[in-house]
Amino acid sequence: MSKLFAVYGASGCGRSLMPVAVEQLRILEGDTNSHADSQIVFIDDALEEDTTVNGYTAMNYAKFKSMDSDGKFVLIAIANSYIRQKIAEQLVEDGISLWTVKGTTTLIMDAVSIAAGAALSPFVTIAANVTIGKCFHANLYSYVEHDCVIGDYVTFAPRVSCNGNIHIHDHAYIGAGAVIKQGTPDKPLIIGKGAIVGMGAVVTKDVPAGAVVVGNPARPLNK
Repeated sequence: MSKLFAVYGASGCGRSLMPVAVEQLRILEGDTNSHADSQIVFIDDALEEDTTVNGYTAMNYAKFKSMDSDGKFVLIAIANSYIRQKIAEQLVEDGISLWTVKGTTTLIMDAVSIAAGAALSPFVTIAANVTIGKCFHANLYSYVEHDCVIGDYVTFAPRVSCNGNIHIHDHAYIGAGAVIKQGTPDKPLIIGKGAIVGMGAVVTKDVPAGAVVVGNPARPLNK
């Protein structure tokens, strides 16, 4: 019986991460042969019947859950962090492992702790002494510099520049091209829970929980 791997979500995020996941499995098979009989599929809850997406079988979660295997591993490729959390909790309840996937060009330096379920796209860099929570998404060319603490279900769009000594709390979203100024060991810059940093924003001071900030320098969005 083989191991069963899945990318949960067959929209843009999932379709972009599937080749990264496949390459990771290919390398593991070459190194250890332990995944030589593994299978990888998409999970899409909108499906009533199996279909094919970009050459891979796609099925709903009920079908995936019912399949026999020696172990199941799932990368959640859902942009909405609250849905990501809900799915992660269901997977754990069902005894299915959260799967971390990283590109072959992803660089992870010394003394880094990354919780299960991360999606680290190609050309992402995680510098030294960084702690990252569950189901972190870091899109293309993003980086996290030294001594940062990233909470659970945080999302980085492409090319996020997260400099040193920054604390980002659960469910924060950092938009494409945003730059976050470096904090200090005794006073880290803080992005609060559920905060949204807009595309291209330059963050120079703390962002409160739930706030939306945009611009250079980043300021609260006027609604």
